[in-house]
Order: sequence, then structure tokens, then C-alpha cells
Amino acid sequence: MTKHNLRHIKTLSLCALIAFTTSCKDDKKKEDTMAKNENILLQEWTGPFDGVPAFDKMNVKDVKEAVEKGMELGLEDIEKIANNPEPATFENTIAAMERSAKDLDRVFTYYGILSSNMSSPEFRDIQIELAPKLSDYNSKISQNEKLFQRIKAVYDASQTTPLEDDQQRVVDLTYKSFEMNGANLDAEKKKRYAEINKELSSIYTKFSNNVLHDEENYVTYLNADQVGGLSESFTKSAAKIASDKGEDGKYAITNTRSSMDPFLTYSTERELRKQVWNNYYSRGDNGDDYDNNELIAQILKLRKERVGLMGYDNYAEWRLQDRMAKTPENAMDLMMAVWPAAIARVKEEVADMQAVANANGDNITIEPWDYRYYAEKVRQKKYDLDSEEVKQYLQLDKLTQALFYTAARLFNYEFTPVAEGTVPVFHEDVNVWEVTDKDSGKHIGLWYLDPFAREGKRSGAWATTYRSHTTYDGAETVLASNNSNFVKPAPGEPVLVSWDDATTFFHEFGHALHFFSSNVKYPTLNGGVRDYTEFQSQLLERWLSTDEVINQFLVHYKTGEPIPATLVEKIKKASTFNQGFGTTEYLASALIDMKLHLADPENIDIDKFERETLKELKMPKELVMRHRTPQFGHVFSGEGYATAYYGYMWADVLTSDASEAFKEAPDGFYDAQVAKKLVDYLFAPRNSMDPAEAYRLFRGRDAKIEALMKDRGFPVPKK
Repeated sequence: MTKHNLRHIKTLSLCALIAFTTSCKDDKKKEDTMAKNENILLQEWTGPFDGVPAFDKMNVKDVKEAVEKGMELGLEDIEKIANNPEPATFENTIAAMERSAKDLDRVFTYYGILSSNMSSPEFRDIQIELAPKLSDYNSKISQNEKLFQRIKAVYDASQTTPLEDDQQRVVDLTYKSFEMNGANLDAEKKKRYAEINKELSSIYTKFSNNVLHDEENYVTYLNADQVGGLSESFTKSAAKIASDKGEDGKYAITNTRSSMDPFLTYSTERELRKQVWNNYYSRGDNGDDYDNNELIAQILKLRKERVGLMGYDNYAEWRLQDRMAKTPENAMDLMMAVWPAAIARVKEEVADMQAVANANGDNITIEPWDYRYYAEKVRQKKYDLDSEEVKQYLQLDKLTQALFYTAARLFNYEFTPVAEGTVPVFHEDVNVWEVTDKDSGKHIGLWYLDPFAREGKRSGAWATTYRSHTTYDGAETVLASNNSNFVKPAPGEPVLVSWDDATTFFHEFGHALHFFSSNVKYPTLNGGVRDYTEFQSQLLERWLSTDEVINQFLVHYKTGEPIPATLVEKIKKASTFNQGFGTTEYLASALIDMKLHLADPENIDIDKFERETLKELKMPKELVMRHRTPQFGHVFSGEGYATAYYGYMWADVLTSDASEAFKEAPDGFYDAQVAKKLVDYLFAPRNSMDPAEAYRLFRGRDAKIEALMKDRGFPVPKK
């Protein structure tokens, strides 16, 4: 939905319901001012850089009151718009909606931190209580008949007398959002639609909290004689984590990807690899009070029923109509064009691994918990490339400087550390930089970095904004953040990361650059089309392997010596290594996502469906989906990626094709002319123009799949 429905959330106050009498409004203003003054989460941001969130003062105890008050104030804004006696215009209806719910916007900045970065059992209880109220609030907006008729009036008028381009885009997106979310339904169907949303909101929260529970409560502790194969930096970090958990003298392998992945890659203890693997891939699937299978079945049924109210056959058909793919068939066609080559490559990779195991006399058959371990052995044998050796040159601090270098060359941005204590942060690990134009010195925004894993922080890596760029009421500067889950090192030790993690670091920074480069006027235009928004960040990954970054920022953490040219050559030669694994584990999740939403959800057995569908797809038994269904938060802790996980592949087609434009340019990936087109057409417009049109402006044509297949070392399909 557009920002109106995403941001607003609660019921109308009694005064608002009664009639907007003068005395009631005056009393309300006094009450609202008092509430804002007392609750820090509602207060306008003050301090430097056009105001910043008071992260140092936020308290979980303030959340419930702040959200409820913010929803109340937001709905008052909406009621004023809906009941405006003047004829509907862009300014008094659409622009007014863009200005609404500012208080709630501020609250949800804190809410997002407490949900994703600093979660606690106390906050999760509040989440569960607020979820149905938030859903009610959204429904009161999307089903406000007077409001929708005003939106429709502006939309209808614009079809004969078009508005300015950016205004027209906002009108089109707003109208489509309301239409897709049941605004045209009759009263009875609207009621059921709202009930379904309310029920789903609670299930989503429970799903997410169940996964977080299993991440926090399944920890594998090792003794000193069980750390064979693990690096010194990893074991030091694992010892510190164990000590923090009250297990002195042991080593903790936490149930997160950042801990699991290196353990499975290097540990010589096969039974422990199996245990860690089982813990990780069984999240939400342990047959206990935190099992997610039945919740998924409920979600699928409710989603199908909801879109059925609007006449759609399935959820995927409804969801993809405003995406680049347009239909589930188009998305499936892309995935199935790549799938056969991916699983064929897995067969080759497994054969290589089995040969190494046999040569070592290991007397095993490759299982999923062996894949990473023996893949690393093959990498060393085939390319003489040791991932642990590469890590010695991948320091988090240096990689951060590499991000800044790339931003300077492509976007003309300069990143300057903000003095400690100048800008409030929510944890001591968070650092802040000011972003300015390198030539003019113009302030663009602030960049917050929260790099380390900790209890209460959701796994993975992500980017978000606390404030987005707009100009409709004066220029707003950007507050953006990147969030990672690197394992925090022992005191005094550097943070060394894998090549894959370094790639992800660049990826998420691509999202931040997308935020900073925005040139849109209205908030809604900062949104995105899901199978396009990953493109910009995937594209930025390519700069990690440019000579300019490698030669300047990949230096040994002890000696400071640049990474040897011979090692760089090995890295580049091995660029398509293990693509069978990477592509297959991802595509398996994307295919299951789509097929689940195309299936009949009545009496569905989620475990059985996953198992049988993968069998039909000829999924190799030696690996597993990247996100097994019971832990697939992209799809079942909300709706952002539901039937849209394929979007990473769609975006990767664009990425590979766009990379060719840089490769063909005179100055390669730092060619000024292509970089300008990159910023002007692919980053700055955000959602102010159709993504396909924007890409054609950059490339001069539509993207082609051939570059993707070549990048992954797969056979290029014949025309």
C-alpha cells in the first residue's frame, strides 16, 4: 500500500467520532500537546542536522501510548480530509494525505528499532497487543468511503486533464493502492476484508517472534577440543559470546546465519556441523509452541480469501499486477529458465566434493551439513583459493572506507564521522556519519551503521530510513541506516568478514545510496516496486571486485600489505564457483513462495507441500532452501516479499545487464558518463517513474537474460 495506509494506525477518538465541535477540538489540542510533551516518541525531533530521533531517551514503556496516540492523531488528519466540504483537488486531498500522520511517522521510527535492532520480551508483548489495533487503523483509512470518493474524483479528473508528472504518479499510485486494498468492495465484503487483515496482523507478529525465539534459544556450546578448523578470530568471538551467556571456558555457536555459515564451512567436527545445521534450518519447525507450520496454513487461507473478495483467483495474481513481472506466469518463466542450469551445476559441484572426500578417506556421502565444508575444500583444490586467507584482507573498517570511496566516485558524496555524543544512538555499537556533496559541501543526510549481532536483534542485513528526502513542504534531509549481524570480535581484535559478507555489505549500502540520492517531491514516490528495488543494491555489489577498491582497501589486518595480485586473480577466476549452490538455494525458496500462493490452501500440510514440491522440482538432496518455509520471514512475517521473493532474480537480470553497460564504457565501472545516467535514471527517481521506462532511459533498451547466465557461469540459452 502507499504510505498513507502503511503509516497510519488506530481508532478515532470519541470527540472525532462525535462531530468536531469547537470546544471538543480545543480540548483535544490541549490533550494532544500534553501527550506529545510527556511522551518522547511523539515529540518533534530536535538537535542538529534538521532534527534527529531521540534514540537515547526511548523507552519500551512509552510505545503503546505513543502508537495509540499517533494513530488517533493520524485518523483525525484523515477525517479532516475526507470531510472537507470543498471539491476534491490534488492539493486538498492527495497532498493533504502526504502531510498526514507525522506524529505516527516519528513513533514508528522508534518502533522499528525496538522491533528489529533492540527487541525484548516486553516489547514483543506490546507488539502482539498492538497488531490488531494497527490493522483496524489501516482498515479505517483504506475503507473510508468519503476519502476514497475524493481520491477517485481527483484520479478521474486527471485521466482527462493530466497533472504534472510527479503529481500524476502520486495520484495513480494512491488510487491503485486503495483499489487493490478493497476500496471498491461493498459494505459486507469490506467488513470481512478488515477482519482478515486484523487476523493476519496478529499471525505475522507471532510468526516473526517464533523465529526470533528459536534463534535466541538454540545455542551450541563447544569445548576446547571441538574447535578444530575454526579460525582464531572466530573462536575468540565464540568464547566471548559464551562467556556473556554465563558459559565461561566454552565456545558459543549461535543460531544465526553469521555464526552458522562459517562454522559449517570450517569445522572439522561433522556431528557438530549436523547439529548446528539442524538447529538453523529447523527454526519455526520444532513441533512445539513456537512451530510456524499451522500459522503458515492460516496465512495462506486468509490471503486467498481476502483477494477472492475482489475477484482474484489467487494471491499471486493480485500481488504481481503492479510489479515489473505483472503476472505469476512471467515470474515463473524467469525462474524456470534458470533452474535447470542451477541444479545441473549442483550435480557437478557435489561430484567435485565427493571426490575430495573420497581422496581424503573420509568415507562419507555428501549431506547438506557437509556442502559448505567440502565446497571450501574444492575451492582450495580447484582454484588454490582459501576463503580464510581472503578474510585476512577483508576488514570491516576498511570495507566501510571502500563504501565511501565508491559513493564519492559515483555519487560525489563525502562521509564524515559525526563526533560521538553529537547524535543520539540506540546502542553503543552504532556509529553515525554526515553525508555531504563533495564539491558544494551541501548537507544531504546522516548515515547510521549498526554492524554487530546481539540478542534481540533480528538476523540478516537490512537498510532503512528514519527520514526520507522530499521537497513538497521544503527540502527534507535523509536519515538512513545500514544494519548487519557480523559477529562482534573479542576486544582489540579486528572484524574480518567473508567475501560473501563483504558483498552483502555493499548490497545494503546500495539501498542507502538509493535513499540519499532521491530527488522526489512527495513521500509516496520514495516507495518502490518490489522486483525493482533490489536492483540498485545488487548492482552496487559489483564495485567490491573493481581494481580500484581491491588495490586500496583490501589490506592484511596484521601487516597492512595490499592483497597480492595472485590472490586477486584467484578470486576473479573463482567468481562463478559454487553458483549452483547459491542459485539453487535461493531459487528453491522463491519457487516455493510462488507455488504456495498458487496452490489450494484448504487442508494444506506445509511440511508435506514443501517436501513434495521440491521433489517435483528435482531439488538436489545435498542442500536445502535458503529460507525453509517455517522460517521464511520475507513472506510470512508480513507481505512485502509474499509471491515476490523471485524479485531478487528479476533484479539480478537487470543487474547483470546494467553491469555490461559499465564494462563496455571507456572508463569501466567508474566511467563518469555512465555513472551520471546511473544516478539520474536508476537511483534518483525512486518510484517517480515506471521502472521499465527508467531502465530503458539508462540502457537504451530492455534488459536481457544472457548477461545473467554468463555471470553465473551457466550455459547461455540459444536464441
